[in-house]
Amino acid sequence: MLTVFFDSKGVLHYEFLPKGRTVNKEYYLEVMQRLREAVRSKRPDTWRENRWMLQHDNAPSHSSFLARDFLAKHSTTVLPQPSYSPDLAPADFILFPKLKSSPKGRRFESIEAIKTNSLANLRCIPKTAFQECFRTLKKRWQRCIQSRGEYYEGDKAE
Repeated sequence: MLTVFFDSKGVLHYEFLPKGRTVNKEYYLEVMQRLREAVRSKRPDTWRENRWMLQHDNAPSHSSFLARDFLAKHSTTVLPQPSYSPDLAPADFILFPKLKSSPKGRRFESIEAIKTNSLANLRCIPKTAFQECFRTLKKRWQRCIQSRGEYYEGDKAE
């Protein structure tokens, strides 16, 4: 499993789940610690001014007290994610389509070959795609607000 954190400038941090590990609250806390270090080193202005925000879904490891407490102690702004709202998950409309297209229909010799292919595809995503992703997210948030959280289909705002 590949975990990726990105902003409008590109990928901030990624890592593969180590063999034998499970994504649980303890593992996610470790990931959050590495993410904070990545933000500090790759986006020093954002870090210094504490302008970075985290949007993650409502998975148990993400919403655990351990994760919420860690993020609160470090004054990390967490954007709310409505339950069952993949329309508001940027990874669903930028990462997954781009990372799934290349390996589709191919056979790989090893897990390492899959990792290599995934990282090559990740590195090929241009900055403009990440910028467009956040423009799309803004439109989708506006649509969600307009519909008062009710289900809607499509990206076209009324």
